[in-house]
Amino acid sequence: MNDIIKKIEAEQLKAEVPEFNVGDTVKVYAKIKEGNRERIQVFEGTVLKKQGGSTRATFTVRKNSNGIGVEKTWPLHSPNVERVEVVRRGKVRRAKLNYLRDRVGKKAKVKELVK
Repeated sequence: MNDIIKKIEAEQLKAEVPEFNVGDTVKVYAKIKEGNRERIQVFEGTVLKKQGGSTRATFTVRKNSNGIGVEKTWPLHSPNVERVEVVRRGKVRRAKLNYLRDRVGKKAKVKELVK
């Protein structure tokens, strides 16, 4: 039984998975269906968390829209996520940045990683 599930999950994996970490600012290009039309919508924000493995891997992105915090969670290998583009790298020391939810303005910023 496990072999069948593993084969099905292996077929659903994306060939190229973008390399990004928690704290990075990313642009997520998501496919949106409206009736019979399909378009791509960009969602730009900070990655709060990454979790799961293989086909079940998900990531959560948070942005401020008109003073209101908006969070969206996407499956990493979803066909509705066309691509993920890294805008800037963040320097963090946590795996999950839940504390950013309570912060506003400059305090909600993540330092940029300089190499």
